[in-house]
Amino acid sequence: MTTGAEPQKFLGHVEFKRGLEGAITNETRIGYIDGEKGWLVYRGYNIEDLAEHSTFEETAYLIIYGRLPTRAELTRWTDRLVQARPIPSYLMDALRRLPKEAHPMAVLRTAVSILGCHDPLADKIDIPNCERIGVDLIAKMATIAGAVMRMRNGQEPIPPDPKLSHAANFLYMCTGKVPDDFSARVMDANLVLHVDHGMNASTFTAMVIASSLSDLYSAICGGIASLKGPLHGGANEEVMKMLLEVGGPDKAEAWVRKAIAEKRKISGFGHRVYKAYDPRAKVLGKFSERITKLCGQERLYQTAKKIEELVVPALGGKGIFPNVDFYSGTIYYSMGFDYAMYTSIFMVGRIPGQVARVLEYLPDNRIFRPRAVYVGDLNLTYVPIEQRG
Repeated sequence: MTTGAEPQKFLGHVEFKRGLEGAITNETRIGYIDGEKGWLVYRGYNIEDLAEHSTFEETAYLIIYGRLPTRAELTRWTDRLVQARPIPSYLMDALRRLPKEAHPMAVLRTAVSILGCHDPLADKIDIPNCERIGVDLIAKMATIAGAVMRMRNGQEPIPPDPKLSHAANFLYMCTGKVPDDFSARVMDANLVLHVDHGMNASTFTAMVIASSLSDLYSAICGGIASLKGPLHGGANEEVMKMLLEVGGPDKAEAWVRKAIAEKRKISGFGHRVYKAYDPRAKVLGKFSERITKLCGQERLYQTAKKIEELVVPALGGKGIFPNVDFYSGTIYYSMGFDYAMYTSIFMVGRIPGQVARVLEYLPDNRIFRPRAVYVGDLNLTYVPIEQRG
């Protein structure tokens, strides 16, 4: 034991990247990202192809079961989701007791926890039971988010309509109006684009929790909590605030040049993985142009497009391009969603990916246990409190 004035320090040398950047934790067949090429693949299918031709229901089936369904399988799967959409009265009563000003993601997290408390089989950890819970949560997440939005606005929640698609029903439960076909299509594609995105913070959080053999409700609560953060799912709120701050396409150039000169982060640009154009932003940019025009918000898209035209030439050489959050906010704003709901929409789309990743990992489960490099003191001598002054 040392007794000198200088305590012993850790002298070892370990190379690592903060935040587990680039660390490999497991094998997967669910999704693949090539950040250099700007690729996002679900189960072998290009995301742009799925966004154009598939639906949320079909893509959720693909992500969870590993293949596209037959017509009969899709019908049975859709019926299963429809039957699971309604939320129990005890949950609705609990939601009514929460403060209306509570963040929607906090309410989603609480709602999932309440559902878990009422499930007598929550702690049965096997694939069939976790699949049952996962499918139930996929169906109910949109219903909960719709109820949260209406309660925030002082309105009564609307029960799900079994005749509507998942995306159309979500818009209906939020707004009280059956959406036109194009608006429903835009939301459907938006949900597809958000289904999975590799080992992102929220999906990894859910997997870490599940790897301890905790229940799936707890794992999804953790995923929601992680997605809520402004460096993850909450980034789309910041984009909309920025676009409104800019004040129009005619003011974009001065704003961007000032932001670059001051080395400020421009919301909606850059990504931890992508060093090329985010393929999801390509799809949403096209939809944004049309939906903003349809909803009388053309200047919003024009402002975003002008910012993109200025930022990409200036920063694209550094691998900074629009990400999925850049155009998604313009779509949500045009559809009547307030900022606080944006990340909840993200979660409605993301939950199939979180569930699928947990189900894939469990059969060969090994609890996640990374290490940290200790850089503190060693061999200090305990000093009695009477001698510490």
